[in-house]
Amino acid sequence: MATRTVTRRAVGTRAAPRMPVFPYTRDDVLRLGRALGEGDELHARRIAAWDVFESIPMPTLQDEAWRRTDLSALPASDAVLRPIDATPVEPSLLQPLVEEAQPALMVVQPGVATRLEGAERVRSQGVVFVDWATAVRRHAERLEPFLGRLVPPSDGKFAALAAALAQDGVFVYVPAGVKVADPLHSVLWAPAGAGGHFSRVLVVVDRGAELTYVHEAASPTVDGAAVHAGTVELFVGEDARLTFVELQNWGEHVWNLTHERAQVDRDGRLDWIFGAVGSRVTKNFTTLDLRGQGAEGRMSGFYFTDGVQHLDHDTQQNHWARHTTSDLLFKGALVDRSRSVWQGMIYVAPGAQKADGYQANRNLLLSPQARADSIPGLEILADDVRCTHGATVGQLEQEPIFYLMTRGLSRAEAERMVVDGFFAPVLERIPFEPVRDRFRAMIDAKMPGARAAAG
Repeated sequence: MATRTVTRRAVGTRAAPRMPVFPYTRDDVLRLGRALGEGDELHARRIAAWDVFESIPMPTLQDEAWRRTDLSALPASDAVLRPIDATPVEPSLLQPLVEEAQPALMVVQPGVATRLEGAERVRSQGVVFVDWATAVRRHAERLEPFLGRLVPPSDGKFAALAAALAQDGVFVYVPAGVKVADPLHSVLWAPAGAGGHFSRVLVVVDRGAELTYVHEAASPTVDGAAVHAGTVELFVGEDARLTFVELQNWGEHVWNLTHERAQVDRDGRLDWIFGAVGSRVTKNFTTLDLRGQGAEGRMSGFYFTDGVQHLDHDTQQNHWARHTTSDLLFKGALVDRSRSVWQGMIYVAPGAQKADGYQANRNLLLSPQARADSIPGLEILADDVRCTHGATVGQLEQEPIFYLMTRGLSRAEAERMVVDGFFAPVLERIPFEPVRDRFRAMIDAKMPGARAAAG
């Protein structure tokens, strides 16, 4: 009888991939704090954040939150600190948000003096609207009670990295009872081809105050590779109102890694609109904490990917109090070999009765190689709530496209019109027509027909 030989593959012997290492040291942290002129308290926090960063290993695919985003190719070694590049800001970013007024505009660019225009009116109301360097030097007493409270360095390796190395960013404080009539607008422009960019955005809208604020992070696509790590913290006080429009249009050479969190107190309301069309890779953690009874939060997001872009949005809606309401709608379209990931969770704490939570993610695949992962979730620890979720991934329906073509449109025009209609419910939540128009143009430019015509 013949002897059968069975060859077995070794299991578990493959070496783990070597993870990227950033070229920073504790001396860099000390030097940055001194250069910004920080006081003892903020300087100590920066150093403590560096210690946390060093203690947390680089995330891998073995970590649950990172299972679908691989950092093994992260260009960490190229992320040198603060490259100076005076590339002019894209003119469309500087367009006024409203025609009848000139709202305050701030342009923050690494290595270049901050540009601030039109802030006199809001300053007369006691509003603080300053870049990060000015905030740590002149407004530390306003900054210290809030900084790092929502996004502490312990939230993750990149939260700690941003807390340790951030030089750029924006601080906004609206005093109690102040209703800011005109919107605030800031642009973080970082065009360097290779380097590390680290930013912080902190917005505090005190009790009974109201604010609309647009913040954009952008750069051209250039040669090389860059890394951006940032934090966003939003405090909405009791009976306060904040509309926060956040737009991400990094160049497609940028790896974008951010932690963002909002807290809404009793009877406060937050309308958070988020748009993403840029970056090579994005991993974004976004959390909404409804802390006070009657707090409301609406989160609206849209994204459009092409090429080999990879956008991973991880959202959390936390109901900590009774009679709280959250509503999330994220919509995305994908072409080429791009990929999106959305992971969402609604959490209702014990005792948070009468909570009302909703989340939905809709994805449109415009090429057979594109991929969208949509993962909703619920964790309900109270028994008198209403929480629902939904997720869809699909392709363009041919019937409306055929109908439009019978009315004289080309296939490319018909597809563009259907995609515009798909995004309309989210884009209409952006309160400024120039911003809506700019992002409609970006969406149209990514359509396969438009790119073929341009080529």
